[in-house]
This record gives sequence, C-alpha cells and structure tokens, in this order.
Amino acid sequence: MSIEIPLETLSVSEKVRLLESVWDSLCSKTGDVRSPEWHREVLDARKRRLKNGQATVSPWNEAKTRLLEVGR
Repeated sequence: MSIEIPLETLSVSEKVRLLESVWDSLCSKTGDVRSPEWHREVLDARKRRLKNGQATVSPWNEAKTRLLEVGR
C-alpha cells in the first residue's frame, strides 16, 4: 500500500499533528514488532550521554511547542 502525502505543502504544525495521529494509531494496536539491535545501541549511547551530563531531555509538550514555533 502506498500513500502519497504532499509533505512539502504542509506546515510544521500540520506535520506534527500528522505524526501525532500516526503515533496514536501505532500505540492503539499491539503487535509483534521487534526493534533491530541498532536501536538498543542508539538508546544505550543516549543513556550514557544523559548520565554524563552531555545531553538533556524535555517533556513532549515543551518539545512540541518549540517545534511549532520553528514553523512560524
């Protein structure tokens, strides 16, 4: 199945809403989807950076606000 979405015509706000809709749909269904090993490696590296103070995190609502401001 191929779905064509004219991403170049969407605003950042519309793209964020689209991503949220897709994510909500994925979260509503359980399935046997296994992450590849490289996902664990990336997560481990991110955890190390957080532990060492080389990275920070933000709550989703703050990150979303920043993303929406970039698109204005």
